[in-house]
Amino acid sequence: MEDKTAKIPIYLYKECVADLPKAVEYSEQKKCNVLITAITNPNFRREFFREPLRQNHFRFTRSELLLEPSKWQSQVVAKLSEWVDCDSVDDNIRKHSEATIRQEMAFSHHVAGHGQLLVKIRGTNTSNLARTISAELTAGTLLVEMPMVDYENQWYDSGNDEVESIDTWHWWNSFRSYADYSSRFQLALELTADLPAPGVILRWLGETVELLIIPIDVFITNRNNFPVLPFQHKNVALKFLAMTNCKFSLKVPDDETRDIENHVSYLRHLYKENAKRNDPMHGYDDILEIPLQPLYDNLDSYTYEVFEKDPVKYIFYQRAIEQALVDKISDEEANTKTAVVMVVGAGRGPLVRSAFNASANVDRKIKMYVVEKNPNAIVTLSALQEEIWKDKDMTIISTDMRYFEPAEKVDILVSELLGSFGDNELSPECLDGAQRHLKPDGISIPCQSTSYLNPVMAPKLLSAVREVRGHMRRGKPNTYEKHAESPYVVYLKNVFHITTPQPVFTFVHPNNDEVVDNSRYIKLEFAVEHDCVMTGFAGYFDTVLYKDIKLSIHPKEHTRGLISWFSLYFPLSEPQQLHAGDKVTVNFWRCISNSQVWYEWSTTSPNTTHVHNLKGWAFPIYK
Repeated sequence: MEDKTAKIPIYLYKECVADLPKAVEYSEQKKCNVLITAITNPNFRREFFREPLRQNHFRFTRSELLLEPSKWQSQVVAKLSEWVDCDSVDDNIRKHSEATIRQEMAFSHHVAGHGQLLVKIRGTNTSNLARTISAELTAGTLLVEMPMVDYENQWYDSGNDEVESIDTWHWWNSFRSYADYSSRFQLALELTADLPAPGVILRWLGETVELLIIPIDVFITNRNNFPVLPFQHKNVALKFLAMTNCKFSLKVPDDETRDIENHVSYLRHLYKENAKRNDPMHGYDDILEIPLQPLYDNLDSYTYEVFEKDPVKYIFYQRAIEQALVDKISDEEANTKTAVVMVVGAGRGPLVRSAFNASANVDRKIKMYVVEKNPNAIVTLSALQEEIWKDKDMTIISTDMRYFEPAEKVDILVSELLGSFGDNELSPECLDGAQRHLKPDGISIPCQSTSYLNPVMAPKLLSAVREVRGHMRRGKPNTYEKHAESPYVVYLKNVFHITTPQPVFTFVHPNNDEVVDNSRYIKLEFAVEHDCVMTGFAGYFDTVLYKDIKLSIHPKEHTRGLISWFSLYFPLSEPQQLHAGDKVTVNFWRCISNSQVWYEWSTTSPNTTHVHNLKGWAFPIYK
C-alpha cells in the first residue's frame, strides 16, 4: 500500500555533515525527503593565499561517487560556504570568495544538474555575491536563507524598554533587487523564536517563500511530552503554507542527539491540517490570465460552465429578482398582473433559471425575453426552452442587446456583464444601450457597480511578467512591454496589500444623465506603513444588485463563497521601492473611442512613471 505521507515534502537541514551517505540515509529513515547541507567538507576548506593555491586544492570537496546521481539531484540541497565574503573591501578576500562560489556552484551543477542550491546572507551588502551567483546559476534554483528576526544585531532601546532588531526583509529585498527579481531566486526564511510585528509577517507572506526553516529549538513539548510549535508560531506556519505553498525544513544542529521523528511527524500534521482548509480556487492562485472580452468574443462552453458553478452568485441574483417582482406586483395583483423581464447577455441561461425560480418562489407571473449574441449559446438556450421551459412565456432573441428593438418595454432588466473591475467587460456601455428597453419606472439588476484599487507587492506576478523577456531575443521587441502594461485577471494569494483599497469609478443603472459619458479620471493617494516594493495595483469591485442585496470581491468585504470573479492586476513596468511614510499617488483613466475602451495608469509619487497602456496600445477592450 502506498505511503501518502512520503509525498509531503519535509527538508532536514544540517549545517555540515562528515559522512554524507550516512546523513542521507538518516534523513530517509526520519521520513525527510531532502537533506540540506554544505557542499564542501571542512577538511577541504579553501585557503586564501596571494600565491597560487596549494597543490592539493583540486580536491576541494567530497567525491561525487559518494551518492548516486539521482540522489544528488533529488535528495540533496547543496549549501554554499558561509565563510566567503564576495563583498569584502579586501580585494584578495573578494576575489578568492568569488572563485570559491564559482567552484562550488560548478560542482553542484555537475552532480545535481537542475537541483537546488542554498546561500545564507547576513545583510544588505550583497551586490557582488548576487552578481557572482546570477552569472553562474545556469540551472536549477537558489534558496536565499535568512532569519525572520536578526538575533546577531539586536540593540536595546532605552526609550521604550524594547529590544529592537534589524529588519531582515531588507536583506532579501536588496539581494533580489541586485538579481533583477529573477524567479530562480527563492526565499528560505527561518522561523525564529521571537516573531516580528504582524504587519511585517504579512509582508513576508507576500514574498515568494519556497522554504520555511524551523529550528528544532523553537519547538516546545505539550502535556503528552510531544514536540509542538507554540500557538503563534503554529498559526504563522499555517499561514505560510496557505499563502505561499512553501515547504518546511527542520533545522537541527550537527551535534543534536534528540530523536527528530516526532518533530517531522508534527510538521507533516501541519500539512494535513492545511489541506483540510478547502479552497475551491486552489490551483488558480497567482496565475496571470488575460481578461475575457465577452462582448467581442463568443465564450466557449467550458468558460460558461466554470461561471455557472458559482454557488453564491445566482442565489443572490434570484433574491434580487424576487424582491424586484414583489415591488412591481403587489399581493393583490399577483393573479392579474404579469411582469416583463429581460435577461441580456444570457449565456447558457443561469440568470433565466434564477428569474423563473424567483417567479415561482414569490408567486408572481413573468413574461421573459432572453437576449444573447453568441449563436452557440442560443443552441443551448433553445434546447432548454424545448426540454425544460416549454410551458414558460419566453422569447429567445439572437442579437446584440445594444441593437435589439423589442415590441414592448420591460419592468426588470437583468444582466451579469460585470468583470473583475466592475466595468471592464463594458457593462456601462452595454446597459446604457439596453436601458431604452426599460419602462420609466423599470428596475436594472444590477443597479450600481463601484471599482476599487490599492497598491500591492506581488513578486511572483512580477516574475511571471518578466519571464516573457525571453521572447524579446526571438525577434519580438514589444512582447515584454505589452505584458508589463496589460491588466490581468488573477486570483491573488501570495501578495502583500500595501494599504486598504479606495473607490475608483461608480456606474449607476439606469443612467439618467442627459449626456452619457463613461470615460473617467481619478487621482488616488495611499499612505505606506511598511518598507516594501510596489509591483502594481490590484483592482476589485462591488455591485448593488437591488436595494440591500450586494455582491463584492473587495478583500475586506468579499461575499462569502463567491468565486465568479478574481481581482484585476495592473502591473508597473518597473517595480518601485517604497518606504514607511511615503505617499503613493496614482493617476487612473478609463478612456473611450468609437471602437474601444481601455485603462491607463501612472504614478506621480514617490516616483513618476510614464502612462501605462497609452491609447490602449497594449490592451484595448473592444466594443
